Amino acid sequence: MAFTIDLNADLGEGFGRWTLTEDEALLSVVTSANVACGFHAGDPSTMRRVCELAVEHGVRIGAQVSYRDLAGFGRRAMEVPADELADEVAYQIGALDVFARAAGARVSYVKPHGALYNRTVTDEEQASAVVTGVVLAGGQLPVLGLPGSLLLRAAAAAGLEPVAEAFADRAYTAQGGLVPRSIPGSVLHEPAAVLGQALSLAARQSVTAVTGERLPVTARSICLHGDTPGAAQAGLRVRRELIRAGVELRAFT
Repeated sequence: MAFTIDLNADLGEGFGRWTLTEDEALLSVVTSANVACGFHAGDPSTMRRVCELAVEHGVRIGAQVSYRDLAGFGRRAMEVPADELADEVAYQIGALDVFARAAGARVSYVKPHGALYNRTVTDEEQASAVVTGVVLAGGQLPVLGLPGSLLLRAAAAAGLEPVAEAFADRAYTAQGGLVPRSIPGSVLHEPAAVLGQALSLAARQSVTAVTGERLPVTARSICLHGDTPGAAQAGLRVRRELIRAGVELRAFT
């Protein structure tokens, strides 16, 4: 059986003179780029540069929206009123789209980052606020999120395309959620483990939870975290082995 999957990664996660992600190397691996829009990381020059590189590599540009939390890299829990969050999501999409258009492309989809991503799995108000922000920004942009999340449900209800994703380098709970980063082992660092999980997700549509259960996971995109040390090298290996296994790598947009 032939399988098609999108590979996405978080890119542009630097600020000023500080850099984190191996943007150019990762853009030779992925088919979709989740570009930081300045709220958890990223600045105008970084956003412009990543958009230009993405276009050069034929990679789709996605807006990775976040809570306004540069100090905490967008991974701290925050209480943001729904109307304010919607405005901030629209603001981030619009800012990135300026640079995407200047590079000859457009923002193709939206994905929340960090604490906002996790919050929208179960919080209906915050999930709806993100979707409202996407609609406010204009266009019918697909929304990337965890399978079964309230975010994807809200996106579908608003007439947007919900796109389920899975993670090659994150551990899963028995309920199909991501193991919190505060728990040891929540992030997979061993290249063999990342590769094995990516192959299982793409070809078998399943993942093994930390408690040993085999979970069905139907996803159209697989995420590789760009801020993990050695991400580009691990991603290149994942890409090569997926292709070798007969998996077609293609952007979902």
